[in-house]
Amino acid sequence: QVQLVESGGGLVQAGGSLRLSCAASGRTFNSYAMGWFRQAPGKEREFVAYISGSGSITYYADSVKGRFIISRDNGKNTVYLQMDSLKPEDTAVYSCAVRRGGLITVVDEYVYWGQGTQVTVSS
Repeated sequence: QVQLVESGGGLVQAGGSLRLSCAASGRTFNSYAMGWFRQAPGKEREFVAYISGSGSITYYADSVKGRFIISRDNGKNTVYLQMDSLKPEDTAVYSCAVRRGGLITVVDEYVYWGQGTQVTVSS
């Protein structure tokens, strides 16, 4: 069992920045590939970013490419999502999860979800 706790969300104006954190329990954190997802009101959860266990491989949704950066610190059991140039359409609950396998962008290929952190971008 892995427990994930997200933090760092909040209210920010368009064009602003936020950095989300996802703290994980477990002694083998560096073996977990991780993903960030988001869910806006009335919409399905969607993929945002992925990072391999070592951090050497990353992948982004087209909608955030060039604006968001995913990283990790295995010594701190934490994954980060740096979000710059935020837009109102980025407003959502952001959650991190451990990848089980399969396609990187598919929600069902992830397990051990955190509770999420709210990001609200005002125009």
